[in-house]
Amino acid sequence: MTKVRVRFAPSPTGPLHIGGIRTALYNYLFAKQQNGRFILRIEDTDQARFVPGAEEYIIESLKWVGLNPDEGQGIGGDYQPYRQSERQDIYHKHALELIQKGFAYYAFDTPEEIEAMKAKFISEGVFVPKYDFNTRSIMRNSLTLDKLQTDELLNSGVPYVIRLKVPNDEVVEITDKIRGHVRFATEELDDKILIKSDGLPTYHMANVVDDRLMKITHVIRGEEWLSSTAHHVLLYRYFGWESEMPEFAHLPLILKPNGHGKLSKRDGAQFGFPVFPLDWIQGEDDVFSGFREAGFLPEALLNFLAFLGWNPGTEKELYSLEELIQDFSIDHIVKSGARFDYEKAKWFNQQHIQRTSDNDLQHEVIRIFKANHVDLTHEQALQIVSLYKERIVLLTDFYHQGLYLVQSDLNYNIDFKEKKWKSEWTDSYQNLTQIFDSLESWNQEVLEPVIKQFISDYQYKMGDVLPSLRVMLSGIPTGPDIYKMLISLGREQVILRIQKGITSLNSK
Repeated sequence: MTKVRVRFAPSPTGPLHIGGIRTALYNYLFAKQQNGRFILRIEDTDQARFVPGAEEYIIESLKWVGLNPDEGQGIGGDYQPYRQSERQDIYHKHALELIQKGFAYYAFDTPEEIEAMKAKFISEGVFVPKYDFNTRSIMRNSLTLDKLQTDELLNSGVPYVIRLKVPNDEVVEITDKIRGHVRFATEELDDKILIKSDGLPTYHMANVVDDRLMKITHVIRGEEWLSSTAHHVLLYRYFGWESEMPEFAHLPLILKPNGHGKLSKRDGAQFGFPVFPLDWIQGEDDVFSGFREAGFLPEALLNFLAFLGWNPGTEKELYSLEELIQDFSIDHIVKSGARFDYEKAKWFNQQHIQRTSDNDLQHEVIRIFKANHVDLTHEQALQIVSLYKERIVLLTDFYHQGLYLVQSDLNYNIDFKEKKWKSEWTDSYQNLTQIFDSLESWNQEVLEPVIKQFISDYQYKMGDVLPSLRVMLSGIPTGPDIYKMLISLGREQVILRIQKGITSLNSK
């Protein structure tokens, strides 16, 4: 039985979109479930769109979410190099083989000549003219020129491309593992460029050659590549590899939150949520937020992405990566697009936070506070986790809600100060600090009756006292259990903060 080998092959043309992470995830899950290999290949043949730092971003993103390749760029393996720009000679060798077999040809047309051809056919009533069997006969290529003319042009240094010679009267058929039987009429296809004028291959040439040489058994990629698959099948046929062609599975689109159109990288800014795994900052105009910096656990992000197009067929929603490997099936991937629901993503994150051990969460809390230039001890981080774990949705909430525990310079809630606080409460809270100071121990068993007696003595309402204490202790009227807050801060800090809070709340 052939060992399953799949590849994730992103292009370093910018930050890796969240749809790319989903593609990597489905490849990874299928490979691991089948005891196969997951390969990372960098398809960097489009040098005009190459963006410095993008390759490193891709590798860091995969590392963060835990989709670690078995071989590939930055890892090594038996089929190096895994960066396509370093495999140029391989593609040229195979392109020349196609030319010799009569399945490809040299084309010397300038962009201006191609535009003139299109304009001519449009004027004659051809709505969408393209470089194909209809038009190649009037263009400047090795099919219309004799061998002497072709050789002269090749030797003169005139720019040229190598095109696939697509037949005009055939039907290409595949069985897609998601979409079923798919048919393509070759008369609707153009003669795709295989080798560009800069000597680098196009995606069509490089991905077929590399998939064959790297023994890829299954190609799991986005729906946008379905229309190009006919050209790829022709290449497998012309190389004589059709019997060993990989199986195809074209994934559904991830749609905008409103369900209309593909989720783009600009939608994050428009709708107010991240669409990339990590922050991407490159100049003032190229700044995008990431799920990691927004406060997501990688396990939660993967769980959310898995359900954007796949369903286990049960009521179960919460999955670890190991559980996804066990239950994943390409058969349960849907054809229709999946709507991106950020609120659902946050729900997954909240659930995973609650399922994560306090010890693991403390490391995340330390990281987030450090990103905000605040250093925590492990003890402080655990304290914050124990107080807020059940209340937060994003990891960043630990910082926003727990900062007061390690920073005594508070910003007091203006709305509470102006609408709720009464200056005549001052003496009673001063008296409460004296009672706190006289207590022999500091625990809930001692503090709870003291607070209740305080409320009774002054005939206050619980709904006034607890928010008042929380504002004095943390700056805001909401938060965790008041006794947990008191114990976490400690007697000395509580007394100081109440006194400071009274002063601030009474000030105009």
